[in-house]
Amino acid sequence: MAGLFQGLRRFLDGVYLLAGGAAALFLIGILVLIVMQMVARWSGATLPGGAEYAGYCMAASSFLALAYALNRGAHIRVGLLFNLLGKHARWLELWCLLISAGLATYFARYAIKGAYWSWKLNDVSQGQDATPLWIPQIAMCVGTVLIALALWDNLISLLVRGHTHIRSDVVGERDA
Repeated sequence: MAGLFQGLRRFLDGVYLLAGGAAALFLIGILVLIVMQMVARWSGATLPGGAEYAGYCMAASSFLALAYALNRGAHIRVGLLFNLLGKHARWLELWCLLISAGLATYFARYAIKGAYWSWKLNDVSQGQDATPLWIPQIAMCVGTVLIALALWDNLISLLVRGHTHIRSDVVGERDA
């Protein structure tokens, strides 16, 4: 049974890492698009939709990085309040994870629903690119599902094992 949980843990950590890597690639995509726009302006050529595609890359990067950043302790947390509560901090963390996991699940549901309706209605961007909007919305759907999964993962870990998989965001404090 322990091997199953370790395998699941490695799988989930790998998925979070893969999403973080994809987020980094989208950041590189923004750089490439900006350089391409600069070269196009200098050469007198046009790059239709370049700004829109950079925006799509920024949204994809932001959403895909959420789960990875959560487990790395990069999200803003109220560490001072946790430290003040001492041994009772677990209850605050439990409450925070429960509320945030519920909200993230709600957001994921509506992100998927929004992308579905964009696809169903053939909704396209209003820029020069006329990209079907469901395509860039896929990254938002994946990112919101992953952050919901990561929050539920940490909530269950806190309930079962007594600690989360969120690394400490305090300098000098050991990782859990």
